[in-house]
Amino acid sequence: MEQRLQKVLAAAGVGSRRRCESIIAEGRVAVNGVVVTELGAKADPDRDTITLDGKPIAAEPKVYILLNKPPGYASTRSDPHAEHTVLDLVASEKAFLYPVGRLDVDTSGLLILTNDGEFAHLLTHPSHEVEKTYL
Repeated sequence: MEQRLQKVLAAAGVGSRRRCESIIAEGRVAVNGVVVTELGAKADPDRDTITLDGKPIAAEPKVYILLNKPPGYASTRSDPHAEHTVLDLVASEKAFLYPVGRLDVDTSGLLILTNDGEFAHLLTHPSHEVEKTYL
């Protein structure tokens, strides 16, 4: 099934969708040997050969981590004002992870880290009405 190219690249662990848009605009991505620079271009990751800087990309395996976040860690990928982020706790994991939801720096509790954007959207978007409990 065809998908936007930046989504395919992000699913392969290249970077965030915004970063992947920049990579496409820079002319570093080709689909079936043809360089693509147009945002919104689509490709089928199961049928098309997609390369980044001449090297084939492959879908990154989905990773789901349940983390008991201790106090003192920011629930974000990066924050110039935070001393530590939750990604510091899983630094050995090579997948492009991001936290699903937020817990305050001084709060502890269950936090999910994943590279599965559709799963994260399902849990966080208000239209899905996933109940969360805070004490």
